[in-house]
Amino acid sequence: MRTPEKDPPPGGQGEASARGTTMEGDCLSCIKYLMFVFNFLIFLGGSFLLGVGVWVLVDPTGFREIIAANPLLFTGVYVILGMGGMLFLLGFLGCCGAIRENKCLLLFFFMLILLIFLAELAAAILAFIFREHLTREYFTKELKRHYQGYNNTDVFTSTWNAIMTTFDCCGVNSPEDFRDSLFRRINPVHAVPEACCQRASQAGELASISQEQCLTGNMMFRNNKGCYSAVVDYFELYIYVAGALAIVVLTIELFAMVFAMCLFRGIQ
Repeated sequence: MRTPEKDPPPGGQGEASARGTTMEGDCLSCIKYLMFVFNFLIFLGGSFLLGVGVWVLVDPTGFREIIAANPLLFTGVYVILGMGGMLFLLGFLGCCGAIRENKCLLLFFFMLILLIFLAELAAAILAFIFREHLTREYFTKELKRHYQGYNNTDVFTSTWNAIMTTFDCCGVNSPEDFRDSLFRRINPVHAVPEACCQRASQAGELASISQEQCLTGNMMFRNNKGCYSAVVDYFELYIYVAGALAIVVLTIELFAMVFAMCLFRGIQ
């Protein structure tokens, strides 16, 4: 009579299962602390931008008046505040969700990162579709049709005045862009707007004479470089840096979404 064979002890399978569980736990723990450190840096960056924006808006020493005089800088302050608030919230959600292993916060963090990623992707697609609107010809045509010169209540006019004052330039290609334009029809005695005039180093009567010479078309007293070239030259280095930075940011966002979802699924 044969004795029944005994099943082999399940010790090998149990040890393998235990090792797999331990490795999975270690991996999740590593992701958890990496997410915390990464989001803590984002939180600090957002706090810094918020602090700078609030300081500029409430500074009692007059710095706010200097910024308010330039529409581009004034708009930039609110952009800094918006970016700071977004990064502050993003870092806070990521830190709390990772360290507390809170699935709700991690899911909210994932959705926020996904929305930002999709918005950036949509902006890139729109920029590609409307790239023909960034040509010299397009800007010249719009300047001739809409620029009024001294009506600062008009957004288009005030923006162009700010650009020409900030970059010491005139027109899109040159001061000749104002020929046969809406500006010349409104101001027939002025060849160029006041924003095209060079900033006078003298005061009083000499300054008024140089400005009058500029407005009547004297090349010695006006900025003769076009704003298209001036802006491109100024931002040439920053365009490449911004492109590289955008690629880095998109890569980080993808990894952040993957890490958040891995941690979300790993939490029991």
